[in-house]
Amino acid sequence: MSLANVYTRALVGIKALPVTVEVHISNGLPCLSIVGLPEAAVRESKDRVRAAIINSHFEFPSRRITINLAPADLPKDGGRYDLPIAIGILIASGQINGENLGKYELHGELALSGKLRSISGALAVALGARDANRTLILPCSDADQAALVSDASILQASHLLEICRHFQDHQPLDHAIPSPDTQSTIPAPDLNEVQGQHHAKRALEIAAAGRHNMIMVGPPGTGKTMLASRLPGILPPMSESQALETAAICSISNNGFNIKNWQSRPFRAPHHTASGVALVGGGSNPRPGEISLAHNGVLFLDELTEFDRHVLDVLREPLETGVITISRAARQAEFPARFQFIAAMNPCPQGYNCDGKSLCQCSQEQQRKYRSRISAPLLDRIDIHIEVPRMSRSDLKNQLTDTESSSVIQQRTMSAYEIQLNRCGKANADLSNREITEYCQLSANDEKLLDTALDKLQLSSRAHHRILKLSRTIADLDQQKTISTKHLTEAIAYRALDRFSPR
Repeated sequence: MSLANVYTRALVGIKALPVTVEVHISNGLPCLSIVGLPEAAVRESKDRVRAAIINSHFEFPSRRITINLAPADLPKDGGRYDLPIAIGILIASGQINGENLGKYELHGELALSGKLRSISGALAVALGARDANRTLILPCSDADQAALVSDASILQASHLLEICRHFQDHQPLDHAIPSPDTQSTIPAPDLNEVQGQHHAKRALEIAAAGRHNMIMVGPPGTGKTMLASRLPGILPPMSESQALETAAICSISNNGFNIKNWQSRPFRAPHHTASGVALVGGGSNPRPGEISLAHNGVLFLDELTEFDRHVLDVLREPLETGVITISRAARQAEFPARFQFIAAMNPCPQGYNCDGKSLCQCSQEQQRKYRSRISAPLLDRIDIHIEVPRMSRSDLKNQLTDTESSSVIQQRTMSAYEIQLNRCGKANADLSNREITEYCQLSANDEKLLDTALDKLQLSSRAHHRILKLSRTIADLDQQKTISTKHLTEAIAYRALDRFSPR
């Protein structure tokens, strides 16, 4: 047999697209050519594969070898094609049996000795192999990660020789078994560590129950960062499909993948010097940015006004759509980005309260310019605006024991979230306009109250819809089927930046 077809996959965004490695050996001058839009790392695989085959005590054919990576118009990069190329050469040259080759997908980079090295995106590859109903062969270092896909067939190997013995029916490969240590061993920060700030804690609970975006305004040292970092601990747990999707994004990024925390909601807090590409992703070979790494979790931007305005404005579309599409001349990649946006900022350039009682000397014009660094369209997409004031020492001492743990609050958010799933299959923050009309109905008096608030605060139609969705979440926390006046007024009260922005 002088022709072999080996199945593998290429990473395009979060998707692992099928690739067929076609190996043909014919008469002619000895050479090895790789076609099918290979990038530099793939073109260099010929030297790694040759050394690995020879050092594994096989014969490298002294004939003309043509390798086609199909489809030809899909860019191929990385060392993941080393293993399928090597197996294809050995089968095409008749050195090992390839009778059942069509049942398998192979991925792995080869060392010169024939050992297998880790690849990126093992979890995405496992999901693709499962959907194609094929058995996946991976390096041992990636097996634990791929085994998170519970209904996938995963085989693990550490050397090229082990795979050859498997195809020769001499010694079958071991199946990858999910590691028992896949739960988070790092305790999440508890909300009872935050003293006082009951108004902010209430807002954080509402944000967690309905997956609403939130911005906190207050002077330094009032607990804004502490509050934000404790939000993942009160969010409802992720489903298995959500956890797998989030873990798949981590597996294709350059940040590494911690299998122990794969079911924990991500919390990303980039520095204010981050660029727009760092937030949304990019590069010649597109990679996920912070908003995708925060998928199904929390993206926290501290010192929001210190970010460049054009950097913040790149968040506007993903906040609405939940996806980000990165287009380049050679390719296009789409990454999921359904994150919960939490931001914190000082009330003025000097960071004081600007209430006439502190040392602040900012004029109203300075305050206006400072807050204008955040565009109105971005603020429109944030459901909850709250103030986090500085508290006196006596107030803090009186409230030391008057706190609830994150586990207690999480039970309430889980109950409210369950109501939302049973009602429409999604969180309230994701309701469409039609669903808002159906599930967020108000009485006639409440309609007049909301219209008055909209006129006085000069809010947009988007803000109107977000107030209704927030009211629905507050009612769900109260286990109420209808939105009452107290739910609506509390939702309207969470528009601090609209009420107190200097004119």
